[in-house]
Amino acid sequence: MGFFERYLTAWVFLCILVGIGLGHFFTGTFQAIGALEIARVNLPVAVLVWLMIIPMLLKVDLRALKGVTQHWRGVGVTLFVNWAVKPFSMALLAWLFIGVLFRDWLPPDQIDSYIAGLIILAAAPCTAMVFIWSHLTEGEPHFTLSQVALNDVIMIFAFAPIVGLLLGLSAITVPWETLLLSVLVYIVVPLVIANLWRHWLLNHEHGYLRLQRALKLMHPVSLIALLVTLVLLFGFQGEQIIRQPLIIALLAVPILIQVFFNSGLAYLLNRAVRSPHCVAGPSALIGASNFFELAVATAIALFGFQSGAALATVVGVLIEVPVMLIAVGVVNRSRRWYEARDGVVAHDQCCPTVPNTHSGL
Repeated sequence: MGFFERYLTAWVFLCILVGIGLGHFFTGTFQAIGALEIARVNLPVAVLVWLMIIPMLLKVDLRALKGVTQHWRGVGVTLFVNWAVKPFSMALLAWLFIGVLFRDWLPPDQIDSYIAGLIILAAAPCTAMVFIWSHLTEGEPHFTLSQVALNDVIMIFAFAPIVGLLLGLSAITVPWETLLLSVLVYIVVPLVIANLWRHWLLNHEHGYLRLQRALKLMHPVSLIALLVTLVLLFGFQGEQIIRQPLIIALLAVPILIQVFFNSGLAYLLNRAVRSPHCVAGPSALIGASNFFELAVATAIALFGFQSGAALATVVGVLIEVPVMLIAVGVVNRSRRWYEARDGVVAHDQCCPTVPNTHSGL
């Protein structure tokens, strides 16, 4: 894990302070930025999200889909948790905690927006950071790559219907045109660009070296884009956070519960179907982590910078690293227990060597 990823939570806290300060002293500038939109898609955010997402998707080789059946049990568990459990469990937790238990401590006009943000956050599985979590659990690299590639394709078709369904069940008005446009702008277009770019880089005698150089060059660009996006968000949200700092802690509760619930469920289901530990580890972590870049952009497009939905998705960024590192620790420490089940292939047999190929190269 790189220096930035290891201390992501610290950078987010720094962005909170910087964003609140800039938003207070340069209110007019932030309002002007918020007004730069077409069809409810904010143009500065769209550019920043592309700079975040495209370098991440550049790591993903969609040709890995042909190997998706190699570990079909792990793939099946991950798909079940990602698409049949995770969005719905988060919606239930959001309704319970935000809509009922914490209702009296939150701004009443933002309750529905907070619930919407949490639903959006859970509706898309992680694309980039999962390679790091897989590496830390000595996960099977080909499984991780093929699962991420499959999830990226599924997101094109499943993200909007699931978000629309759950928002509708929450009695939240669904601007379908904006939601579908968000899928096009933040999933389809970056995926096409990244794969065309990857193909162009690899279509050369020293293709993999060119790809490595491009990834190394774009990595800091992606990180800077994420930080700038967070500063913008907290520039708009600053006054609300100052008035009610408890909001962030309350929003974190359902996120924490769903991370541990979904990672634990995926881990236990993999053990039940006798997947190897090197598959169960990344499967559990893919099922727990979120594609927060997409969630932040979609929340802004649907509800605006100053919405509770945007703030709820950012809380996911805030707690991503420490929570996922806890999940990684549990997976690693429980390996002996996991492999004690009859029929589970030992780690040395499943992954006799674990090459550093989690970047998809």
